[in-house]
Amino acid sequence: MATRQHLTDKNLALDLVRVTEAGALAAAHYFGRGDKEEADGAAVAAMRIAFQSVHIRGKVIIGEGEKDNAPMLYNGEPVGYGDGPEVEIAVDPIEATNAIAYGRPNAISVIGAVEKGGMFNPGHSFYCKKLVVGKDAADVIDLEAPTRDNMIKIAKAKGKPVGELNVFVLDKPRHIGLIQELRLLGVRVHLHSDGDVAGALMAADPRHSMDVLIGIGGTPEAVITACALKGSGAQMLTKMEPMSVAEQKAIEADGIDISAIRGVDDIITTDKCYFAATGISEGEVLHGVEYKGEYAVTSSMATRGRTGTIRYIQAWHNRKKLATMSSVRY
Repeated sequence: MATRQHLTDKNLALDLVRVTEAGALAAAHYFGRGDKEEADGAAVAAMRIAFQSVHIRGKVIIGEGEKDNAPMLYNGEPVGYGDGPEVEIAVDPIEATNAIAYGRPNAISVIGAVEKGGMFNPGHSFYCKKLVVGKDAADVIDLEAPTRDNMIKIAKAKGKPVGELNVFVLDKPRHIGLIQELRLLGVRVHLHSDGDVAGALMAADPRHSMDVLIGIGGTPEAVITACALKGSGAQMLTKMEPMSVAEQKAIEADGIDISAIRGVDDIITTDKCYFAATGISEGEVLHGVEYKGEYAVTSSMATRGRTGTIRYIQAWHNRKKLATMSSVRY
């Protein structure tokens, strides 16, 4: 029989990949059909079922929202088989639901899992300022410095001119000034309508041409991103950026310091940290779900904070056989 220590040391990311695969396979049926609620509902239901086979005593810290508004994968919900290590979960069944609904790239299903007590809970914070770079520029960034200074330092660390930097920015009205500033600097601005977890993975990956992610994005997504970057040497700096008075008051009521700048190690305080993601629509980080006759093909990644290992996994799922084993539509 496995001991508690062995279960704690197990690479849970590989088990969590099966959960993100389930979410991606369920959501992919709704690609380009204009209904993000149906897609999200299918992914949530599939992942909740898949979680039941994972040997953890999990608790959702960041999920689909408060219990009254989210019947499944709500904040505080217990997940897992009910044995094994106590784990805190951050889950987004579909990151970039609009991408699925309207046929756009880079939608992924993601999970971050951390040993109990190791995950920062952002409470009612929905938005934060972010700056993400790979390992080669991790030590030079400063979230409070001017954008120009950061771009110059990042370019120097990477050994390239500022004009050759590729910068990921969400294409939102709140970023009009930032985009203008970046263009005046001469950097190559890549605008994306959704998907700042995917964008952060691009910026952190030394194989990818993206050098930086900058701007205001989701705070829950920042926690998931920190799970992915833990142990990689890449860095993300964040600072809460409430977009309304109500959000600011709610954060203050949570007792959270809005002014604090938090990096990866502040958000995830243990190396017993795991991340899993599966592509839903075709993307720059992961391929989307493809249908090959009776098979559905998925592309996933799994990371482990303790070792820094990143695994890329392609799986061929026999849909006919799965239909006899599960109520989930694959």
